[in-house]
Amino acid sequence: MIRVLLADDHAIIRDGVKQILADTDDLVVTGEAANGDEALKIVAKHDFDLLVLDISMPGKSGLELIKLVRQVKPRLPMLVFSMHNEEQYALRALRAGASGYITKESDGEVLATAMRKVAAGGVYVSNNVAELLARERMQKTDELPHTRLSDREFQIFEKIIAGIRLTDIATEFNLSIKTISTHKSRILQKMNLASDTDLVRYAIAKGLMAMPE
Repeated sequence: MIRVLLADDHAIIRDGVKQILADTDDLVVTGEAANGDEALKIVAKHDFDLLVLDISMPGKSGLELIKLVRQVKPRLPMLVFSMHNEEQYALRALRAGASGYITKESDGEVLATAMRKVAAGGVYVSNNVAELLARERMQKTDELPHTRLSDREFQIFEKIIAGIRLTDIATEFNLSIKTISTHKSRILQKMNLASDTDLVRYAIAKGLMAMPE
C-alpha cells in the first residue's frame, strides 16, 4: 500500500483526490496538510511513501517547500499537483527536487498513474514537459528571459504581475522592502524590461499569467 501525504490548501481538492484514490487498491491518503508549514511538520514526524503537493499554498510553499522537504526527508518522492500550467513551474519544480509534475486539469486515472510511478522511484512528466526538458538542454543559448531568473526572483516576478504591492510581497516572504526592491531591479535587468507594465505584457505574451482557481 502506498501511503500518501496530501498537501493542498483547498479542502475540496483534497476530498476529490481521496475520492479518486478510494477506487484504487494500492493508494491511500494517510496524512493531510492545508499549508506548507503544516506539511513540513508532518513530513518530519511521520513516514510516507509519497508527498503530493500543491505548489501554491499559504506559508512555506512552492519551490521553497520542495527544497525543505528534500532536506528533511531526502528519499521521500514528491509529485507536484498544481493549477499552474507546466511552462510556469514544471522545470523549476523538477530542479528543486520533485519527481513529477501534473496539472489539476488531469483526470483521475492519470493522477493515479503519476502517483504510482513517482512513489516507485520513477519520474512522471507529460509529453509537453519532456519536450521542455529536451529544449532546455538543446537551446541553452536561446533561453527565454524569464528562465534566467532565480527561483526567488521568479516568485517575486509572479507576485508583481499579479498586481501585488512590493510591501505585501516583502511581508509574505518575510523580507525587507529594500530587498524586494533590489530583486525587482534585478528581474527587470535580467529580462531587459523597464517597468511593471512591461513585465505584465511579457507574462501575457508568454502565457505565464496564473489562471484563477
